[in-house]
This record gives sequence, structure tokens and C-alpha cells, in this order.
Amino acid sequence: MDSALLAHGTFDFDLDVGAAPPLAKLRAWVASVLDGLCPDQLLDAEMVCTELATNAHEHACGPRRVRLLTMPRRGVVRVEVDDASPDVVPVVGLSRLGPHRGRGLQMVNTMAPRWGVRRYRFGKTTWAEIPAALPAT
Repeated sequence: MDSALLAHGTFDFDLDVGAAPPLAKLRAWVASVLDGLCPDQLLDAEMVCTELATNAHEHACGPRRVRLLTMPRRGVVRVEVDDASPDVVPVVGLSRLGPHRGRGLQMVNTMAPRWGVRRYRFGKTTWAEIPAALPAT
């Protein structure tokens, strides 16, 4: 079985390629990078990437980038989304885009036992860690 999780790795995806984030391409990229991951955990990784990328696109300035870090010793995949808006910090259940929005981080909070935000002078990284296990062979 071929799996990206057999070795530690870092993989990057550029989100700033058009007016809307390329979410279908992002999910396909996640599936190819994490080939071999348990199907439920792969779906969690795709969902977390999609939600964090959407938040960055809707609420922050570019450049925006997604990074996957496979960490086999810790048994996790870490999703990181960079943007150039250090003062726009995501809040669970709250969206400036209206009362029927803001549920994406609630899903991330459910799927990722650990997540948070690192702020820098010129940007921030929103990150989440997803349990990662290879299927039993």
C-alpha cells in the first residue's frame, strides 16, 4: 500500500488562483497527498481543509496557502492555512457574513481534537490536527 503517512512530509497548495477558492481541486489534492489514509479520516481532512480555506478566502486577504504536514510519529495530519490578515481571527459560531453562517469552525472543532491560530506581524496561520491512521492490512 502506498501512503503519504509512512513518512513525514510537508505539502503546499496555492489558494489564490482565481476569484473563488478552488475547493474541488483542493479536495482532490488532499486525497492524492493523503492516499492510503483511513477513509473516514480522509473525509475529515478534506472537510477541515475546505472549511479553513473557505474562511481564509471569505474573511482574510491574500496571499492564501494551504499546507499539509504528515506527522506519523504523532499519528496526525496537520492542516495549516496561511493568510495576510493577522487581525481577523476566526471565532467558532460567529460570521460577519450573516446569522446563517459561521458553522464551519464548529465542524472543524468536532473533527480536529486540536486547532488554533498563530498570528504574525503580516499574517496568520490557522491550523488543525486530524488523527491519522493507516487502514489495517
